[in-house]
Amino acid sequence: MRILVVEDDEVAADYVRKGLMEAGHVVDLAPDGDLGLEMARAADYDAMILDRMLPKLDGLELLEALREDGDKTPVLILSALGEVDQKVEGLRAGGDDYLAKPYAFTELLARVEAIGRRSDPTAAVTKLKVGSLEMDLLARTVRRDDQNILLQPREFRLLECLMRNAGQVVTRTMLLEKVWDYHFDPQTNVIDVHISRLRGKIDKEFETPMLHTVRGAGYRLQV
Repeated sequence: MRILVVEDDEVAADYVRKGLMEAGHVVDLAPDGDLGLEMARAADYDAMILDRMLPKLDGLELLEALREDGDKTPVLILSALGEVDQKVEGLRAGGDDYLAKPYAFTELLARVEAIGRRSDPTAAVTKLKVGSLEMDLLARTVRRDDQNILLQPREFRLLECLMRNAGQVVTRTMLLEKVWDYHFDPQTNVIDVHISRLRGKIDKEFETPMLHTVRGAGYRLQV
């Protein structure tokens, strides 16, 4: 998922960003409410993590402005204000979930992925299967012929994209946008490097290759 984190505490924001990226998500940061609102209006996000107490524009004011725009991006509100009335206020302002500080990152991750799945029907799928290759999106595990395959976060996202489009050609442009969140060609061999690594993990030790290069077009995952 592509997630916007609006948090003025630099240490807290970096902690959340790092954890989300390790889980395979793309993360943008905004340090205040004004910039957060500007970024939310300028791009499509799958979810937003919003601190309630922000400089320049309060978190709830930001949220109300988005909802008035018709923006339905799911929002998890973070706040040191954890009383029941304060949580109700946040949810009535348009929040989809509310998490009081301090919190465990594992709970934050589970909550933001849950609201993201509710907003995106394709994300509701928790397991993908192509032939003998299986991916569990919740446990973040991959197996082929009952053998565990260890993937790095970016490799996991790359394989997920290919599996969701199994049997179809996935172009380099599609991969840049969906896996790296690039909307331009960086003129590097980043895709080739990751495809090579992924092929070495899901194909090398097995009899039948599944990841195929379609010359001049892109890549296809198929049995």
